[in-house]
Amino acid sequence: MSTGEPGSINYHRWQWPASLGGIRRSLRLLAAVTPLTVAVPVEPYTAPMTISTGDTATLGFTVGNDDTAIAVGSGDVPVLGTPRLVAWCEATTVAAVVNGIDDGQTTVGTKVAIDHLAPTPVGGSVKVSASVVAVDGRQITFEVSATDDHGQVGRGTVTRVVVDRETFVSRLR
Repeated sequence: MSTGEPGSINYHRWQWPASLGGIRRSLRLLAAVTPLTVAVPVEPYTAPMTISTGDTATLGFTVGNDDTAIAVGSGDVPVLGTPRLVAWCEATTVAAVVNGIDDGQTTVGTKVAIDHLAPTPVGGSVKVSASVVAVDGRQITFEVSATDDHGQVGRGTVTRVVVDRETFVSRLR
C-alpha cells in the first residue's frame, strides 16, 4: 500500500496476474484489502452569520409522562429522562442562534456533554438556558444550564455547526 502526502488519496498498487487462477487469487486478495477511503473537502462557509458570543436563549418545559426515563428507555423511574434533558438543551441552543443564520441555513449538533445532576418529577417545571461561548467559523459552542424549582438539574456544553440546509439534506442516503 502506498500513501501520498496528507490529504491525498490512499491507494493499493497491484498488477494483473498472467493466469486465470492468478486473477482469482488477486481478486480475493483485493477484496480482502481495506476499502478505499476518500476525504472530500467541505466548501468553506461563506454566508454571513450574525452569531456572537453572549447570544442566549431560555426555554421552559414541563415534565410529562412522555419525558420520563421510563418513556424514553433510559431507566425505570418516573422522573425526567436524561435523553429528554439533552433534547431540551439542544432545542434551546437552536433558539439561541435561529435569528443569526440565513433562511437557507440551519445548525446541526456535533457534540453534547451534559451532566444530569438531579431528578425532576412528572409535573415539574424545567428552565433551560443556553449561551454562546465561542464561535469558530461555522462551529458554535454553547454552555447550557437547566434548573427546576429545587435548583440546578443539569449543565454542560453543546457544539453545533452551521450548514446549508439544502446541501445537507441532499447528502442523505
